[in-house]
Amino acid sequence: MEDIILKAENISRTFVNLQKKKLTVVKNVSMEIKQNKITVIVGASGAGKSTLMHILSGLDRPDAGRALINNINILALSDDKLADFRNRNIGFVFQFHHLLPEFTAAENIAIPMMINGTPLKVALKKAGVLLTSVGLTERYDHKPAELSGGEQQRVAVARALANDPEIIFADEPTGNLDSANSEAMHRLFVELRDKYKKTFIIVTHNPELMKLADEVFEMKDGEIVTYLTQ
Repeated sequence: MEDIILKAENISRTFVNLQKKKLTVVKNVSMEIKQNKITVIVGASGAGKSTLMHILSGLDRPDAGRALINNINILALSDDKLADFRNRNIGFVFQFHHLLPEFTAAENIAIPMMINGTPLKVALKKAGVLLTSVGLTERYDHKPAELSGGEQQRVAVARALANDPEIIFADEPTGNLDSANSEAMHRLFVELRDKYKKTFIIVTHNPELMKLADEVFEMKDGEIVTYLTQ
């Protein structure tokens, strides 16, 4: 039996809009994510997929439910312990790369390691290895403004791997890329899954990204309506 790395149990999340109306964007969602797989969560805009991802990764807290990573209910942790857990066990890639403009590619990747207590010299050496893994060996000393959009996003992926997390969450990671760079990013996810034995959970509406997934969950109106494995 394949190992389950993440388990969601009856997660719900409600927001109150400006008109004081309650809007439930995630409704009693339960799901299991298998280790070392690429799992894609798809759905139309407003389906609740990004909110669900934020809860599963500990960036947001639900109104009800549990999220267990390696049998640890991360939502029961205090804010400080949850932040520490995220930094050590979870990597993030967003639609916008969020690289710090004043730092080089290598320094941007080194920063999460230094937050974890890794010495600068060691962190920069590993950053160089990760840049090679994403095909950017020659961009070590380049700042974000000197990189193309596709290269910036590859640096963001390398940064997500910095602390050797078990799970990488990616929210619309190709949303700002053209088709050629999107396709290259898709291939990169597969390469990194195989090389580093990582679990990728990707939120997207890109049908091409669905094709490379091991598993696909479709969301509609805050609920999981379809599950596919391939």
